[in-house]
Formats: sequence, structure tokens, C-alpha cells
Amino acid sequence: MSLLAQRYAKVLARIQAALNHAGSTHAVQLLAVSKQQSADAIRALHRLGQIDFAENYLQEALNKQQLLLDLPLRWHFIGNLQSNKTRLVAEHFACVHSVDRLTIAERLSSQRPAALGPLQVFIQVNIDGEQSKAGCHVDEVAQLVAQVSRLPNLQLCGLMAIPQQNSPHAFAKLQALQVQVRDVHANPQLWQSTSMGMSADMEDAIAAGATHVRVGTALFGQRVV
Repeated sequence: MSLLAQRYAKVLARIQAALNHAGSTHAVQLLAVSKQQSADAIRALHRLGQIDFAENYLQEALNKQQLLLDLPLRWHFIGNLQSNKTRLVAEHFACVHSVDRLTIAERLSSQRPAALGPLQVFIQVNIDGEQSKAGCHVDEVAQLVAQVSRLPNLQLCGLMAIPQQNSPHAFAKLQALQVQVRDVHANPQLWQSTSMGMSADMEDAIAAGATHVRVGTALFGQRVV
């Protein structure tokens, strides 16, 4: 078994163990964070069964997508999103996890090709109120959810956060916020997903109810800077 296969099996086992420990039966989708990883590494992980890949940097992601057109991959954008890049994201990704303001959501909706169907999106929340981190303020979430959920070419799935280290209650706080603002969602039955948790803290996130975990290092090893 290759080192990649070993890591992949271990991550899947960690997810299942976390679900078992929490006594939960909800599904958890593993997003393989493939920034700074080669197309060959993505292809190798796909051979092991991985479909969903997450990228932070648009041009890097587009280059790899071109090299991997023969594979049925689902691409997730998880990086900071600037207005001048929304069209390419709307055209080339299945899901965006980093929507933090209405103008970005409106551009994604208007630029989404009709043939691709609705673009799935998460609202990124600055759950710890860090000045250096992207995401809307907790107090802005309800209004933004109400606005984004009514845009015609988006499917708003839930909330996303990247808590600061050693913030053990942040995941539960995000999950509680998701429940709290559910009633302002135009289609509450779609309001089922929470994108939170990474290599070091996925167990805590799953225990709090995460449905999407974003894992890079535990799969691919430490990136070479």
C-alpha cells in the first residue's frame, strides 16, 4: 500500500471513528485540500476513490482542472474570493465555501452558466471575530443568509468557518448559529450542511455536527513552502 493510500485510509477511519464516538449517523463529506499538490497526486487519490477536491488559489486550480478533464471530479473553492475572479469560479467549480458578502454572491449567481445548474455555496463566518481573518461577522449572518438564499442560480447549503487554534467551542458555536438562522433561509430543508474542521481538529468538528471536513496535510503530508 502506498503512503498516500495509507493516509487516505487513516483519514477515512478517523472520520468514521469520530461519528461512532459522537453516536451520529449523518454523512460527512471529505474534501481533499489539494492546493500546492500536483495533478498526478490528485489523480492518484482519485484512483483510491476520492471525488471531491478543494482549492484555495484560482489559477492553480484552473491549471490542474485542465490536466484532469478526463476524471469525474467535484471541485470546491475554499479561498478568499475577489470580485474580478467570480466569473471563473462560477464557471469551473461545483461549490464555493467562502462567500462572505452579498456582492460576491450576486456576481456568482449572475455569472453561473445555466447549463451547470445552481452553484452550491457556503457563507463563511468569522466565528472568533479575528481581524486578520475573512468571513462575515456573526451579527451579519442572518441577513446575509436571507439575501443569498433568494439568488436564482445559487443553492445555499450552510455555514463555513476556520476557527482560530485552541478555540474548542467554535464548532459548536457555528452549529448553533446555523440552527438559529435556519428560519430566514428561503428553503430551510436545504439548510443541512456545515463546512468546518481540518486535519488537526476534524474529530471536534464532526462531534459538533460538521458535514464537510477540509483535509490536506493528513492526506498529502506537509507542503513544501
